[in-house]
Amino acid sequence: ISVSHMSVELVQFMSQLLNLVMFIQIYTHASQLRTKNEGTAVSVFLMGCFLTSLPQEGKRNVLVTSALPYVNNVPHLGNIIGCVLSADVFARYGRLRGWNVLYVCGTDEYGTATENKAREEGLTAQQICDKYHAVHASIYQWFQVDFDFFGRTTTKKQTEIAQNIFWRLHERGFLLEDIVEQLRCEACQRFLADRFVEGTCPFCSYPEARGDQCDKCGKLINAVELREPTCKVCSQTPVVQSSKHLFLDLPKLEAELEQWLERSTGSGDWTANAKQITRSWVRDGLKPRCITRDLKWGTPVPHPDFSDKVFYVWFDAPIGYLSITANYTDQWEKWWKNPQQVQCLYNFMAKDNVPFHSVVFPCSLLGAQDNYTLVNHLVATEYLNYEDTKFSKSRGVGVFGDMAKDTGIPSDVWRFYLLYLRPEGQDSAFSWVDMATKNNSELLNNLGNFINRAGMFVSKFFESCVPAMALQQEDKRLLAQVGWELKQYINLMDRVKIRDALKCILNISRHGNQYIQVNEPWKKIKGDETDRQRSGTVTGVSVNVACLLSVMLQPYMPTVSHTIRQQLNAPPSVTGTLLQGTGNFVCSLPAGHHIGTVSPLFQKLESEQIESLKKRFGGQQVTSDPAAQTAVNGADAERARELTLAVAEKVRTLKGQKAEKTVIGAEVTKLLELKKQLSLAEGKDPEPVLTKGKKNAQPATTPASDPAAQTAVNGADAERARELTLAVAEQVTWGGNKCNELGIRGETMEV
Repeated sequence: ISVSHMSVELVQFMSQLLNLVMFIQIYTHASQLRTKNEGTAVSVFLMGCFLTSLPQEGKRNVLVTSALPYVNNVPHLGNIIGCVLSADVFARYGRLRGWNVLYVCGTDEYGTATENKAREEGLTAQQICDKYHAVHASIYQWFQVDFDFFGRTTTKKQTEIAQNIFWRLHERGFLLEDIVEQLRCEACQRFLADRFVEGTCPFCSYPEARGDQCDKCGKLINAVELREPTCKVCSQTPVVQSSKHLFLDLPKLEAELEQWLERSTGSGDWTANAKQITRSWVRDGLKPRCITRDLKWGTPVPHPDFSDKVFYVWFDAPIGYLSITANYTDQWEKWWKNPQQVQCLYNFMAKDNVPFHSVVFPCSLLGAQDNYTLVNHLVATEYLNYEDTKFSKSRGVGVFGDMAKDTGIPSDVWRFYLLYLRPEGQDSAFSWVDMATKNNSELLNNLGNFINRAGMFVSKFFESCVPAMALQQEDKRLLAQVGWELKQYINLMDRVKIRDALKCILNISRHGNQYIQVNEPWKKIKGDETDRQRSGTVTGVSVNVACLLSVMLQPYMPTVSHTIRQQLNAPPSVTGTLLQGTGNFVCSLPAGHHIGTVSPLFQKLESEQIESLKKRFGGQQVTSDPAAQTAVNGADAERARELTLAVAEKVRTLKGQKAEKTVIGAEVTKLLELKKQLSLAEGKDPEPVLTKGKKNAQPATTPASDPAAQTAVNGADAERARELTLAVAEQVTWGGNKCNELGIRGETMEV
């Protein structure tokens, strides 16, 4: 019906009637969802219905998923940074960029692990799922992970979609039957799922290989191939028994998979480890992969000859991305069967999940031949260790998600530190001492110091009103430096270099601190008219840089970002303009803008507090691979020297063998960190790390009377200076003028 031919009253009446009908339909649907399987609160569902995100014509539609966490345990810091937190940062960034982003995740609830946990706690499998789903949701909420929808796999939609994919594969001849030898534990009276078998890897002899994969060599394993297998539940030796199962015929799909992989890895941002793991698996030749298991708790296999079986978790669980989206919106196919509009699918995970997301799951979707959206950005992290060992719930080692909030450290600080050491190219280690150091130096003395000073100068010297700005060469240089870092930040974040992009934020605040220190607005405000005007310009420029930082920080530290914008009384539009397109640093707080009340953003972490937390969460542990660790006990100088010498010798050997630069670089990074730790262990100040070719570079100095002295720009940053050209200056708009129009043509910044 054409609205133009209706009266206003009729349009309003029909609108109200449609809203009422929609409400009744939604309420009925929500009530139906309140089953033991889906337990979704009506209020949350109603809100979700009105806020449902769908692909939009002409927009960059981005689908983001995080590997589904197992419901039967509490996630530790490594689980959080490897999947949900990294994906959250990228999803938040995408929204700031103006992309149409949908971020979905949920708990993986089927399988033997859930059955065993239920037995341990004297609950049913469903009760265990309900209990730990709530635990996971609570943890991620505290860490401010902003899912569009956080669901679960024990739903009708999961059964529906998984069985549909199964039948499509079956009809197209991509499934086959075979007799499988399985490990059965007579003591537990059950067939053992892969993750409940441990033994020696048949390929590399690693003694702690799992029944599905070896963490050391990365090869996929059939549990019966393990040497000296043991049941992880009772430690007894299982026996081999036969059973008929269904397999996904991967060799039949190999050619199509390789063509797709070439397109996806060539056009998308796959991490180096994801490419390497996938290449090594495909290079060895694909084998049929069993997709069924002799269990009760799982998605039932619909085939009448296999009605006593359920789907294997690595066939079933990735389909959870689809079913979770289907529980979010009935129009889920617009995201998952619409590759023409949904140009980008980002999968975030730890490296051990790569083969299932890069080979098994894509083969399932390719074989189903139903126009599915396939991943083109597979983002995998290495592992995060705890101090000099591994996280272990049973041994009480490491911080788990439900414990972090009890430390008294804000969630934003946890987010910052985990993202600062995100294991992007190699394993990294959580360290309490390092966390305190990063908080006190980078957050308190660098970032927080700059933002607080910028705001306090406006408040104290200019009655909370941003002063007029008459730019001089020093100001233009800062604007160009900031513009360059903003450009780098966007370039890195677009390529999911989350850790490196965070350094751009800290570089900007260092530039800002140096700028304030050199120009001394607190002194010039007491001088003549020219000096007072100069103080106003420095203050106005600084507070605008602080405003930019609040936006750049939003994906990393959402609460701190919001607090800064509140203190600066920044208009809501700043979050939607500064990061659009190629990124444009504009004057967001013009002269005359009134700011709010300024207060400190961060608190110091005291050594006593850190020592107490270190003891509480594991203290001294025996390392399984000392040379691979960089966190050294401050009191154990002798051990530190031994580790340093060992790694130094390894670096020399690798150089002599002319090993790959990436391999040598990883060991050099490790060596530098060990040298720093050795200095600390010996009670010395660590020597600054100098860039190659800059041995005589001197750090910038500032008067010791001001705490910002420590924020001097690194003298080795000349390469960045050379790249700062007219193109960068053109990204900065100030008072309606381009920075290059203000006299910075072609100039590179002086360090």
